[in-house]
Amino acid sequence: MIAADGLRAGDRVLVGEHLLVVDETLAAEFSPGDRLIGVAATGQLRRVPSATARLVADAVTAACEAFVALGAAGSGVVDRFFEIAADRLADDDVCAPVLSANGADVASARARGRSTTRLELTPRMRADMVSSLRMWRDLPVHDSPEVTISHDGWTVEQWRAPLGVVGFVFEGRPNVFADATGVLKGGNSVVFRIGSDALATAVAMMEAVVHPALRLAGLPEGAVVLVESAEHAAGWTLFADPRLSLAVARGSGPAVAELGSIARQAGTSVSLHGTGGAWVIVADDADEARLSAVIEHSLDRKVCNTANVICLPRSRAEQWGPLVRAAADRAAAARGVGARFHAVGDAVGVLGSAAEIKVRRADGVSFEPAVTACDAGDLAIEHEWEENPEISVVLVESVDEAVELFAAHSPRFIASVITESEETFLGAWRRLDAPFVGDGFTRWVDGQFALLRPELGLSNWQNGRLFARGGILSGDSAYSVRLRVRQGDPFLHR
Repeated sequence: MIAADGLRAGDRVLVGEHLLVVDETLAAEFSPGDRLIGVAATGQLRRVPSATARLVADAVTAACEAFVALGAAGSGVVDRFFEIAADRLADDDVCAPVLSANGADVASARARGRSTTRLELTPRMRADMVSSLRMWRDLPVHDSPEVTISHDGWTVEQWRAPLGVVGFVFEGRPNVFADATGVLKGGNSVVFRIGSDALATAVAMMEAVVHPALRLAGLPEGAVVLVESAEHAAGWTLFADPRLSLAVARGSGPAVAELGSIARQAGTSVSLHGTGGAWVIVADDADEARLSAVIEHSLDRKVCNTANVICLPRSRAEQWGPLVRAAADRAAAARGVGARFHAVGDAVGVLGSAAEIKVRRADGVSFEPAVTACDAGDLAIEHEWEENPEISVVLVESVDEAVELFAAHSPRFIASVITESEETFLGAWRRLDAPFVGDGFTRWVDGQFALLRPELGLSNWQNGRLFARGGILSGDSAYSVRLRVRQGDPFLHR
């Protein structure tokens, strides 16, 4: 990140091996004291207003100071924070201003044609957040060495250790807020920037839940810091700060990729959580009742682990095409709508009527065909639906062909293989380049649901892989390793 007194159109900035040129628009917007971030991966120059740079720098400074204080706090103090935060979030009176702020955020998003499926703080979401905080409270602390190596006269112990300050940028989803505080369990502090759609909700939650819980538990307020800025520049400058120990980003693919590039340029380890969409691969020996249930229960709502592509065996297509249609329509009917299908090639003919249906999207209601034709390359599209479940269907000759399509077009994230053959399932497991593989519904991929650990994000196999870590990044998996030696023989030498 470069501080400058001014820029002129045509100025050149060397970023890595790329020579980037300042255009007229950027030069006109730039003011003395602003900062400039060059993104080598995209060739973009990003302006950070001076006030935003100061806001983020102060937030990281507070988190750095809190990290030191956390090292002296016992695990019981941190557990007390989670207990108080959970109780406050569950209290209707305490939570009233949070719900009011969220209502305003939802209304504003709807007025702007923005998606609200993950923005609304529903009773179920709130209950899950309370559960997350209590999970953190109850998780055991790693208070003994993970490995001890004994030598004559001395021992070496390997201990988990906190990373430091975790920077976290995520989309406008209030529930992720509770998950982010999980890094405290491992002794880390956190600075985060939430999407503008949910900023008012986040501010209210800090005031009503987080800050009081930190104070009552005896922890510094800098342990959890919200950057109160709706500007994308806040995320850029946060990830450009070399004081971060880990940068975590969740959201849309291009935005997440750019944030990751900025963090890497600053020398910070990165965990990216962007593109989602699960694939269901169906073998010709699949059980019909199981297949029907898998599809219906993988389409209840749109999140990253929702079914996105169905690979049907061509030998059973005439029989199972209507089954797929009926299962998806049942999931849609629960939302008061019909399902949308994108069919590759001859899959069009097995899905039934293409009559128009009412489709509710973030920007309004439209009438669209229930079934539309698409190309194989379109299997790479993640369908971001609002109310109407939306999936692609492709016919394949075999599970092997489906695995090849998965490798070519999927985000290499989640695969479900529906078969009655253990040999077929294990063969697909060995070939699928994905962190999450199952034999049932796809929505199991979730830290809280599957591992009883609220997640910071799901690190897909295409972007954001962590060395020697699983695909689920949780608060207690953000750690480093320290070595401690106890020398019994004072005269030990090499």
